[in-house]
Amino acid sequence: MKENLNFAITGVGGYIAPRHLKAIKETNNNLIASFDPNDSVGILDSYFPNSQYFYQYERFERFLSKRNDIEFLSICSPNYLHDTQIRLALNNGINSICEKPIVLFPHNLDSIEKLQEKTGKKVFTIMQLRYHPQIMKLKNQLAFNKKYNVELNYITPRGNWYFYSWKGDDTKSGGLIMNIGIHLFDLMIFLFGKVISIENNLNEINKASGKIEFENAFVKWFLSIDEKDLLKKNFSGNKRTYRSLIIDNEEIEFSEGFQDLHTKVYEEIINGNGLGIEDARPSIELVNRIKFLKTK
Repeated sequence: MKENLNFAITGVGGYIAPRHLKAIKETNNNLIASFDPNDSVGILDSYFPNSQYFYQYERFERFLSKRNDIEFLSICSPNYLHDTQIRLALNNGINSICEKPIVLFPHNLDSIEKLQEKTGKKVFTIMQLRYHPQIMKLKNQLAFNKKYNVELNYITPRGNWYFYSWKGDDTKSGGLIMNIGIHLFDLMIFLFGKVISIENNLNEINKASGKIEFENAFVKWFLSIDEKDLLKKNFSGNKRTYRSLIIDNEEIEFSEGFQDLHTKVYEEIINGNGLGIEDARPSIELVNRIKFLKTK
C-alpha cells in the first residue's frame, strides 16, 4: 500500500471527520490542508496539528489551485455541498473520497462522471457497511437459487438538535432516507441484487418504512431516529444503535464493529480497489424513487 500521500479535507469540524482523520493517520499519510467554516477544529491536534487550516472557502480553494502534490480531498461536509467540492477536487487534479451520499440526485452523477473522465481523476465513496466482517461473511454464504425473506431494522436515535441542523433540512441532507438510509439501501443492493419493485408504508421526518423486492430477496425495512423505537427493542446496555438483519427467520445483529471501517475503506481506495460512482449510483437512484413514491 502506498504511504506518505498528501490529503486535504473539508468539513473537518463535523461529526464524521474524526473517522477520516484516523484513517488518513492509520494508513501513514499526511493531511496538508483542512477546511471548515466553523473554527471548532481542535480535533486536528490529535491527528495532524500542523495541517494548514482554512475557514474561508475561497482561500482553501486558492490553496488547492496552487498545489500539485495533493493526491486526495476527503469530503466530510454537509450532503448538499458534496457536488461542488467533488468538482473542486477534480478541477484541481485531485481524487476525492466523499462521504455518503456522493450527491443527492442521480443526474448530478452524470455530470461528475463526465468531469472525472475529462480530468482523469477518480471519485470514491464511503460505503463502509460493505466491509463489515459479518456482512462480508454473509455475502459469501448467500445462495442465489432462491429468494430470501428479509427484515431490516436500523434504529439510531438523534436528539432535538438534529431537526434544527442541516441534517433535518431535506434540501440539504436529502432527508432521513438519504442521509442515514443510503447505507441500508446500498447494503441491500450489494447483498440481493437489482431492485424489482418498491412500496412505501411510512415516510416521516424521523422514521420511514417500506417493502422492496430485489432480484434475490423480499425486504421489509424500517429506519428510525426516534429513541422510543430503540426502547421497544429492549436493547440491552447503553448501546445507542440497533442494526439488525433477519434473513429467513435467522437474525444477524451487526450493531458493533464499525470503529475501524473507514480505515479499511481508505486502504482499499489507496490500493486501487475503492468504490466509485457506478457503485454508488444504484442506491442513490433507489432513494430518489422511494422519496417521491406515495405511501400506502
